[in-house]
Amino acid sequence: MTERTADAERDTAGRRARVVLVDDHRMFRTGVRAEIGRTEETGVEVVGEAPDVDQAVSVIAATRPDVVLLDVHLPGGGGVEVLRRSAALLSAPEEPVRFLALSVSDAAEDVIGVIRGGARGYVTKTITGTDLVHAVFRVADGDAVFSPRLAGFVLDAFASTDAPPVDEDLDRLTQREREVLRLIARGYAYKEIAKQLFISVKTVESHVSAVLRKLQLSNRHELTRWATARRLV
Repeated sequence: MTERTADAERDTAGRRARVVLVDDHRMFRTGVRAEIGRTEETGVEVVGEAPDVDQAVSVIAATRPDVVLLDVHLPGGGGVEVLRRSAALLSAPEEPVRFLALSVSDAAEDVIGVIRGGARGYVTKTITGTDLVHAVFRVADGDAVFSPRLAGFVLDAFASTDAPPVDEDLDRLTQREREVLRLIARGYAYKEIAKQLFISVKTVESHVSAVLRKLQLSNRHELTRWATARRLV
């Protein structure tokens, strides 16, 4: 056992934290539950799961967990939309629900978006089970937690007075338009995007048209180059 692991176990010994897992990949949720949800060992009790925004909002409201482990990219509007619709629970004067983003993405827009939305931290999916348990308890206590590589970046982004923290062009897009933008840039066909976001192909086409118009682009190839240049892919 490393010194860091031993410290983490001492800090969480005898404690309990109720957690909801929000991620659109069932196998990932199963893995996280198996890794940290052994309550007698870790102190973490997984009280609910959700694969999309609507179910996440419902499960969080019904269970009132201590911490929500929240993926950034979700069908129905993304992690930012979950935070927006859970604002009352975030700001509850007693026993607020706290959110910790757990994502594969380390893109600037994703990190800043969820932190602005009210998340108490952001860790990537490379985190170990032991460190994730420790992060859950720290967030439950009201601390801010970030993966080491992201901590300095977040401070710089919010402290900077020389440049806006969010791309002005990107800020013109709605959350759903941003989701469609990313998927288009990653090479998904309209039918694949429709299936992943639980919307119709016609709706996807409408979102793509709106994105191209707002960004003053002509086609999906230009859109892909635009998104790649901003590390959104």
